[in-house]
Amino acid sequence: MTQHTALVVGARGVIGGNLITHLEGLGWDVIGLSRRGGTDRGSVRHLAVDLLDRDATIRQLRGLSEVTHLFYAAYQDRPSWAELVAPNLAMLTNVVDAVEPVAPGLEHVSLMQGYKVYGAHLGPFATPAKESDPPHMPPEFNVDQQQFLERRQVGAAWSWSALRPSVVAGIGLGNPMNLAMVIAVYASMSKELGIPLRFPGKPGAYTSLIEMTDADLLAKATVWAATHEAARNEAFNITNGDVFRWSSMWPKIAAFFDLDVAPPLEMSLVEVMADKEALWNAMVERHGLAPTSYAEVSSWAFGDFVFAWDYDVIADTSKSRRAGFHEYVDTEAMFLRIFRDLREQRLIP
Repeated sequence: MTQHTALVVGARGVIGGNLITHLEGLGWDVIGLSRRGGTDRGSVRHLAVDLLDRDATIRQLRGLSEVTHLFYAAYQDRPSWAELVAPNLAMLTNVVDAVEPVAPGLEHVSLMQGYKVYGAHLGPFATPAKESDPPHMPPEFNVDQQQFLERRQVGAAWSWSALRPSVVAGIGLGNPMNLAMVIAVYASMSKELGIPLRFPGKPGAYTSLIEMTDADLLAKATVWAATHEAARNEAFNITNGDVFRWSSMWPKIAAFFDLDVAPPLEMSLVEVMADKEALWNAMVERHGLAPTSYAEVSSWAFGDFVFAWDYDVIADTSKSRRAGFHEYVDTEAMFLRIFRDLREQRLIP
């Protein structure tokens, strides 16, 4: 059996970290790229690379001749949609420019996207979204990245795939887009303060349909798309397979934390949680939690972003099923599993 070597770009994020764990379990050799680097273990080694520095990227990756699969899940945040394009396209371009010439056995390049392709971040969009839906007015870095790969792949031996998850839920610290951590810390602080759990988003968001993507499920789908002929040069929506409303999920989350539920109250988490660092530090000490800084568990801006969706955010996943991917996850069970894992790791009380 041919040994696969994966280069996972964005190794310290929720998506990249779970993907590495999954690849490791499959027996792959893995090289993780991130700005901060990581701790090597077994068949996994890490490199610290600033992907915005083109010369440094090409220099540091020129020895990676063994790479067979490139999994791209890196992201750089910026204040506006337009400002996101240049750095995120540059990072992908720099990695491909560095790896393709030195890795003769490169088989596949996998791109992580999202519903921004459909304009989900701009307002109500056609649902359930399909991979064949027409594009929206740019700027949109996800689209630019895919178009780059499509152009680059012409005449090449490798193929590409694009994965489009909904909100990804998993365990990962210091990530700006981690809704499970937002909810867990928000609920834990509510309990610490002796107040009920209130949904903080827009009233319409409480009753609109939404779906999630479990990070472990996404890892399985990512490897499936990278290794199956039916998925070559295609994009796929990947979700748990069920939909829900926060109005039904919120009481179940509250029950896990032994909290009462009060009526929703629209508020900015960025604003109301800005003064909670002292509370968090006290909780870490009082409950014997892992020494974790408030910044590492605070993804409040992302919480505000998701809880403001007062319209349905759902996609059609039948294309992936027709192509052969049949995994699914119960979203309620996923949330409760993640919360239990956070407790076991002493990240929340």
